[in-house]
Amino acid sequence: MDGGNLIDGTGRADRAGDTDGTGGIDGIDGIGDTRRALGAFLRARRGRVTPEQVGLPGGRRRRVRGLRREELAQLAGISVDYYVRLEQGRATQPSPEVLGALAKALGLDAAERRHLDTLTAGRHGPAPRTRVSPLLRRILDSMAHLPAFVTNHRTDVVAWNEPGAELIGGLGGPGRSERNQARYLFLDPVSSRAVFPDWEDRAVEAVGQLRVATGRYPEDRELASLLAELSAHSSEFRRIWATGEVVMCTAGRKRLRHPTAGLLTLDYETLHIPAAPGETGLVLHVFGAGEDGRAGAAGS
Repeated sequence: MDGGNLIDGTGRADRAGDTDGTGGIDGIDGIGDTRRALGAFLRARRGRVTPEQVGLPGGRRRRVRGLRREELAQLAGISVDYYVRLEQGRATQPSPEVLGALAKALGLDAAERRHLDTLTAGRHGPAPRTRVSPLLRRILDSMAHLPAFVTNHRTDVVAWNEPGAELIGGLGGPGRSERNQARYLFLDPVSSRAVFPDWEDRAVEAVGQLRVATGRYPEDRELASLLAELSAHSSEFRRIWATGEVVMCTAGRKRLRHPTAGLLTLDYETLHIPAAPGETGLVLHVFGAGEDGRAGAAGS
């Protein structure tokens, strides 16, 4: 198989309607408006924090999931009016001090805080073009004993080596024209759940990566089309998107079901390939056996 196969990653356009913004996907079809994305993110993360977690009284009669707006404003040391304007997109230039206070009050991790900063940075411009260089193709082909594949910010699989094709659910097959990991997870759930026994983890990971991409590239219409399609056809996608998850590609361990070797537990590392200074372009995913030299076969 050619380790440098390239696709254009064009999404199919199916628009989904907005929800009321109280835990729905209102940041999706407004992808070009980072003000709406900021409000949606703050609402989702506010809904994740219970009053008891931050030392406030709870109670059974609360009608709001998570913190109320006034409670979060109090914790962050800002006025309720200003926080409401942030959620509604009427305040667009919060200071680093305000962002830091909100991040602390919401218990954001490093990836979530970076996403919050991105949403308030006023980013514009086109998304990086998907380009697999000849050198990257040679690197993939030279890793004959390590499964590897490359994705872009939309989770399109744009290049792979032969062992890597066997780990991505048949997305590398010669007759396959659609090679998007998020579409595979949410729109082909029978097959993807068979390949990924920890399907929920993989789904959260994909949604979190797409959310990061919306903040970095708010004018990417192909990304907007992909998100609208997923939201229109997958209740699981809508459910996970509503949580406001943010995920950066890192390293760790995954379980995958190999077509011949059965269930494997593999270590993985992700290597970021910049498209331009300061920008993340492509991501190289490399899999290997654990430190003991075994792939951790667990039967089929």
